[in-house]
Amino acid sequence: MKSNQKHNWKTKLHEIIYEADTPAGKLFDIILLIAILASIILVMLESVNSFDSKYHTFLNISEWIITILFTLEYIARIISVKKPLKYITSFYGIIDLLSTIPKYLSLVFIGTHALVALRALRLLRVFRILKLARYLGASNNLMLALKASRVKISVFLFAVVIISIILGTIMYLIEGEENGFTNIPKSVYWCIVTLTTVGYGDIAPQTPLGQFIASLVMVLGYGIIAVPTGIVTAEIAKTKEPELHTNTQSCPNCSAYNHKDNAEFCYECGYKLNHE
Repeated sequence: MKSNQKHNWKTKLHEIIYEADTPAGKLFDIILLIAILASIILVMLESVNSFDSKYHTFLNISEWIITILFTLEYIARIISVKKPLKYITSFYGIIDLLSTIPKYLSLVFIGTHALVALRALRLLRVFRILKLARYLGASNNLMLALKASRVKISVFLFAVVIISIILGTIMYLIEGEENGFTNIPKSVYWCIVTLTTVGYGDIAPQTPLGQFIASLVMVLGYGIIAVPTGIVTAEIAKTKEPELHTNTQSCPNCSAYNHKDNAEFCYECGYKLNHE
């Protein structure tokens, strides 16, 4: 009897924490997102000296309250799954841990509490809450396209580096130290900044020939921007992945998520999923 009660208690806790299809699970995740946003805002406000000097105590207490809540949540996530190590070493498990420990580390290492901004990564859970997981196939297509075009992009970037070295050396010879091009590395830096259309303006050619070459570099920069875009776009057009209808069901055994609708068993470990 006690074993069944313990199982039911863990099952209910798992449903609330890991599921977003149930009212309780959705409410939990929404509260969690609000707490994450509040903690990030608190860290930002604490970095403003004028605001921190007036409300330091309030900010510090608020951060500790949120940190303790996140600690309890992290512990609850561990005890509600059958394989805690699977969750601890997962992507979300590592993010949850990294978002919890900075405040504790600040007791030993001053200034590390600002690392709680890592909690922004926990906002990725919004995909589960808003049921956007079924649209993640598009992101998978993009990743496949980037992977397929990595060789072409690498060759392209290598060519850009060569062009930057050549043009930077030419500008060093034309402009010289008197116009700010004190050495070849600095001239190459100017070429890269100009070629990428950033243009900080800390170095600028003064001679007519140098300005003419700079104009060519600027125009070339706009053309270069279009090359990797075209490469990736062509690969995306080749990549076709069927749309998968998934839900927020999380496996109580291994914490795998994004199961297909009406799936009875986990695609990762084969454990039977809970269905009401």
